[in-house]
Amino acid sequence: MRSAIGTTDCKRELNQAATRAALPRRFALVLAVALAATGCARHASTAHVPAPAPAPPPQPAPSSTPSAPAPSTALQPTIPGEYVEEGVASWYGNPFNGRRTSNGETYDMHEFTAAHRTLPFGAIVRVTNLRNGKQTEVRINDRGPFVANRVIDLSLSAAQALEIVGPGTAPVRLEVLSGPNPRVGFFGVQVGAFRIQENAERLRDQLAARYTPVNIALYDSPAGLFYRVRVGRVPNEAAAHQLAGELESGEQLTTFVVRLDE
Repeated sequence: MRSAIGTTDCKRELNQAATRAALPRRFALVLAVALAATGCARHASTAHVPAPAPAPPPQPAPSSTPSAPAPSTALQPTIPGEYVEEGVASWYGNPFNGRRTSNGETYDMHEFTAAHRTLPFGAIVRVTNLRNGKQTEVRINDRGPFVANRVIDLSLSAAQALEIVGPGTAPVRLEVLSGPNPRVGFFGVQVGAFRIQENAERLRDQLAARYTPVNIALYDSPAGLFYRVRVGRVPNEAAAHQLAGELESGEQLTTFVVRLDE
């Protein structure tokens, strides 16, 4: 891996290494998935209840100084079946197991959870393996995968339920069943992830002349600290995808649309 990692995180290399270590008789295939996979025959599905979210920490007393309200996902629940997405699922286990997830929980690969780049934390998602019809339900508590053409990173247990541990990836359909409204919130575009802070700052300063805001978000991975460069703060995912297109064509950057949780 280069010292300046474009937009590909270390998670792909670590998952592949973990798969080889735990399953020496198997190997990971990177699948080129077509939407025609949705025509695969359906078999008996396997459903699991996702791990419940831990109790939230006590909230501080509200300030007497009013501030500009942010979009409230908690007050706008999703409509089941309204949000549907198809793409490639992968999974992650060790060495991420026991580490902190993006929402502050401790990752337990034996619970039914998953990482997604834009769905809100707490969303309950039905995941269907389009190759065999297997289904399971997961709760979103992490961010990722930051790998091109992937839409969700499943926990080990969820991947086992869908029978994708051996292959490593599979074409899937995602359906949001409950939780905060996935359409509400702020979104940005990730354009780089670097091991060296100066490289991230150089890209930030280069883009700041034409885009605002441009920020650096820290990510403490099992392979070390990464500095993620993110552009923009827009009120919907469609606007973020438009910004991503501008960055790809104008700046020749590989991009990922992300939900801004902070």
